[in-house]
Amino acid sequence: MCKECGCGDVEHDHDHPHDHDHEHPHVHAHVPADSGLTRRTLTLQRKVLSENDARAEANRAWLAERGVVAINFISSPGSGKTYLLERTLERLRGRVPCAVITGDQRTDNDARRLMGRGAEVRQIETFNACHLDAARVGDLLPEVASPGIKLLFIENVGNLVCPAAFDLGETFKVALLSTTEGEDKPVKYPTLFSQAPVVVLTKMDLAPHLDWSLAKCREYLRRIRPGVYIFELSARSGQGMDAWIEYLEKLVG
Repeated sequence: MCKECGCGDVEHDHDHPHDHDHEHPHVHAHVPADSGLTRRTLTLQRKVLSENDARAEANRAWLAERGVVAINFISSPGSGKTYLLERTLERLRGRVPCAVITGDQRTDNDARRLMGRGAEVRQIETFNACHLDAARVGDLLPEVASPGIKLLFIENVGNLVCPAAFDLGETFKVALLSTTEGEDKPVKYPTLFSQAPVVVLTKMDLAPHLDWSLAKCREYLRRIRPGVYIFELSARSGQGMDAWIEYLEKLVG
């Protein structure tokens, strides 16, 4: 169980809003609704989220003062977040000053993969937590977002549930969804996809080999968030990468 949020640990209309209307994580159904434990759990969850949101606003102000655009990447494990970041940093090197904070429960594998690509990179190991939080991110901001940095990528822990509940002070969220995960993730995990104004469909090079429908995926995404901005790309083949890089450059232009 996640100590912070109380949830179970689990594995082109263009706008940039950030929703602050976070849903409170659930309380497990086996706890009686009228028990003192339920009330204490809800109180603790609200306190944790309130404290996190206050720190997130401080992070957001810090970044805004320095002109840094921060993107919170959220997806399932294995969607291709790190590989997309590798290719993205290579393409932006010498063009847009970037930094990366990457989160995993254990290891610095992702940070080591991203180093040497022209960006400052820092790893957060969350241990028992299934998401990053605003305090951990905020503690690293002065170190990673040095003067001149324009674009900060925050690679959250692989999880479609917990990271959506925790504001990090980012400019906005980007949800990644790979073709190998099926089309219905937006309707099964609507909290994340309703908060993300941008969705990146990854591993598009595999689509011809899968029982997967782009039309259905788009329909589900727009059902949850009308006007969502959708990128369809393959970081491996390069399909769609030009549009993605152009978008990122315009964000900081």
